[in-house]
Amino acid sequence: MKLLSILVSVRLAAISQGAKRWAIASILGTLALSTASAEKAKAEGILPSELGTAADLLAQGETRVTGVEVIPTESGLELVLEIAAGSERLVPLIVPEGNDLVIDILDAALAFSIRNGVTELDPAPGIERITVTQADPNSIQVRITGIDETPSAEVLAGRDDLVLSITPETATAEEEEQIDIIATGQVGEDTYRVERSSRTGTRTDTPLRDIPQSIQVVPRKVIEDQGITRIGDALRNVSGVGVIRDFTGSNFRFSARGFENTRILRNGILSGEEDSTIGTSPSTVERVEVLKGPGSVLFGVAEPGGIVNIITKQPEKESSYELEFRAGNFGFFEPSIDITGPLTEDKSLTYRFNIAYQSDGLFRDFVDVELFSIAPVLRYEFSDKTDLTFEYEYLQDTRTFDDGIPGFGGNFDPFEAPPELFLGEPENVQDDGIHRFFVTLNHSFNEDVRIRSAFGAEIENATTAAIRTFGTLDPVTGDLTGRLAQNTNLFSNNFSFQTDLIAEFETGSVEHELVAGFDLTFANFGFVGANLLGTAGFPSTINVFDPVYDDGVPPFPDPEDADVVLDFDTEEDFVGFFLQDLITLTPELKLLVGGRFDFAFNKPNTFFVVNTTGFEGGTQTQFDSEAFSPRVGVVYQPVEPLSFYASYTRSFLPNSTATINGDLIEPERGRQFEVGVRGEIGDVSVTLAAYDITKSNIAVGDPDPVNMGFSLPIGEATSRGVELDIAGEILDGWNVIASGFVNNAFVVEGDGAGSFAPGETLTFAPTNGASLFTTYEIQQGSLKGLGFGAGVFYTAEANLSFFNDLVNPSFVRVDGSLFYRQENWEAQINFQNLFDEDNFELSDNNVFPAPPFTVIGTLSLKF
Repeated sequence: MKLLSILVSVRLAAISQGAKRWAIASILGTLALSTASAEKAKAEGILPSELGTAADLLAQGETRVTGVEVIPTESGLELVLEIAAGSERLVPLIVPEGNDLVIDILDAALAFSIRNGVTELDPAPGIERITVTQADPNSIQVRITGIDETPSAEVLAGRDDLVLSITPETATAEEEEQIDIIATGQVGEDTYRVERSSRTGTRTDTPLRDIPQSIQVVPRKVIEDQGITRIGDALRNVSGVGVIRDFTGSNFRFSARGFENTRILRNGILSGEEDSTIGTSPSTVERVEVLKGPGSVLFGVAEPGGIVNIITKQPEKESSYELEFRAGNFGFFEPSIDITGPLTEDKSLTYRFNIAYQSDGLFRDFVDVELFSIAPVLRYEFSDKTDLTFEYEYLQDTRTFDDGIPGFGGNFDPFEAPPELFLGEPENVQDDGIHRFFVTLNHSFNEDVRIRSAFGAEIENATTAAIRTFGTLDPVTGDLTGRLAQNTNLFSNNFSFQTDLIAEFETGSVEHELVAGFDLTFANFGFVGANLLGTAGFPSTINVFDPVYDDGVPPFPDPEDADVVLDFDTEEDFVGFFLQDLITLTPELKLLVGGRFDFAFNKPNTFFVVNTTGFEGGTQTQFDSEAFSPRVGVVYQPVEPLSFYASYTRSFLPNSTATINGDLIEPERGRQFEVGVRGEIGDVSVTLAAYDITKSNIAVGDPDPVNMGFSLPIGEATSRGVELDIAGEILDGWNVIASGFVNNAFVVEGDGAGSFAPGETLTFAPTNGASLFTTYEIQQGSLKGLGFGAGVFYTAEANLSFFNDLVNPSFVRVDGSLFYRQENWEAQINFQNLFDEDNFELSDNNVFPAPPFTVIGTLSLKF
């Protein structure tokens, strides 16, 4: 009878979901289920005891499942599918697929309150997960995944509801080998495909195929397989997105679809004003989600190119302990601990604790980095309807302050300079500490109405003491003169609060998922910079061809002793109200309609002191702005694995400048038209999108020299392009994530003075790029667990600044990996930039060489 189940599984895997209910009847008819064979199949648990003939199976009326309940038992668990009184009883067809037990229930549908499906992780020992989904408009599929073997299921009689007794099974070696052969691979934590976003697309847990906008997810599996040590590097797997390094190296920004962006979300919350990924350890990150195009309707103030949302690891109900150690060349090493589990017997209180330390000598002379992070998380479930999560993270980033290689022009080509060239002083230092707090409350009033409130805070203090590379270069001698000594104290305090109310209801045959909410953000950012400009007391000259470093740099200046002091701070407050409705008109047609009102208040304060002349001066201005941002999209799904979509969205970004007449410049506005198709081929997802973005009302510098320091609202830029993203499991153990894009982002209107001239390509906007990373792990035999991977990453050249001719050259980088995985331990070696090609990171003005050939080894133990 095991052969019968395999035959049924293989035959069902080869047909579409829409035809499955007829195929089952065909299979049963082909097998001519005699009374004896049927009774034997029922006795062995392959067919349900209620099942008689194919005619019986097809004669059922459609039954709605109103609830799903998982009840632990001594032998495993009971799965209850609740139905309304008087409904037709549910009849399951049970077949094994690998470690999965698949239960198809025909002529049944999930009630609207659970139409997105139900997932229960680690419901019982030996069982990894249970999922209940609407396979097609006429059938429900239950998938029960065993950790090591295929579970068994028995239908318990005596109730109108369908009650399945689930028990973990011990398979023989022969059965395991047969199941390995026929397994088709399921979407899960061991693949690169992700089916749902975590609030990034709609602020609800919505399948990606239902969202009329491109959303790409880099899951934990990719982060681990690529040996990523800086979380920003995960974005190289997403089409049209590039990482921009700041001048310190501790933060990153990004460009998306040709537009620079500094605001990065964390679990859907804008906790920081900008550059809010400083020192984020990859060991704390579960995945990185990218919403392409404007995200203002969902998250308020934003550039039109896209939104990055970093999702962190959360507590689990089953205990897990992971120890990891990584080491590589240039003195790199990183130990980390990641533990999780319940703190109470009933598992109502769970925790996660992550701690990591990273030390890196880098490849640049005298440049060292130390990172320390600690991230505890606690979650308490008051009931099955209410839970509260508290998350804290402390980060300490201490490193050599590095300006990179300045682009002076003349006969000095920074891209030809030795990548290890350092033009600061070994005593340069930056010390940055940051605290992050998050509190999230979820409450369900009933099956159809729930609320989510979240609070996020980020408090940062940083100090910098460095000899910086501002000055003049003699192209003949190579002497760089006029360096300055700078002592800067920076602070940033950011507080965000958001509340979402989600209601699911029906108006006739039309289903709605309505989200209403508001956001409050209070930000205060500033710094005091003390600059010493003279040549006395510190080495103001260095030779770029033959640098000689000072034996001892004197203490850096305090503000009262400096030549120039710049005191700057700004207060920014944002309030937003939004409403969005995901409307299911028919099972094939969905409409997304939303809008948001934003109010922004910006108060920058600047104060100058020039001690050498006795000059003092400053400015203080208030900028208030408001805007309405709409979002409209439609999704058409002729069959479940295929979605066509089109959308129109707008973005909002306040300006903080004025004209010579004192008129405040209206906010920058972006608008995007996007069309695309999203398909699923087996366990591989493919997204193809085309877009047209216009960003208008850009404030540019007044070209009249008399009006220096003032702006004009004459800037406009356009970005058009096509993107392709692929992710998933091609065959068992063979994963791939790939991307490609072409983009044309250019100035439409500008000041005509060369700093923002019409026709010029936008900064940080390469015209094309592509990536491919793939791994394969041997699935059986004596080499089971051994695997290897390879990656290729290409980016075209990109402008680095409107103010000079620096153009980041194109490059191709090749990576490789080897790994060996067993049940509770793993060893891995990553080879990055395998052929030691010169390549450079996107950055402002100065040039930052990217790492040369790098080897990183990882050893992890899980128990």
